[in-house]
Amino acid sequence: MSKATILVVEDDPSVQNLITTALKMYGYDSVTAGNGQTAVMQAATRSPDVIFLDLGLPDMDGVEVIRKVRTWSALPIIVISARSEETDKIEALDAGADDY
Repeated sequence: MSKATILVVEDDPSVQNLITTALKMYGYDSVTAGNGQTAVMQAATRSPDVIFLDLGLPDMDGVEVIRKVRTWSALPIIVISARSEETDKIEALDAGADDY
């Protein structure tokens, strides 16, 4: 059985490294993206099993990434964000995120 591949979308290199290192320790492969445009491209071309998505990206809001991916894919999207406002959570989940 092959390892699950997780697309980690995070613009902070230290946080991105922390997440990918932890995933590797637990036997997961990872692909990374530091902005929304790259995230959508990686999701389309690399066929990850799940996306871990930060909402605060430099080129577009993470909710927009969710909306773009949802036009062609139902792959699981887990939001990992420092945003704690209830409205941010509702907007991400309404856009198609599977968990926050």
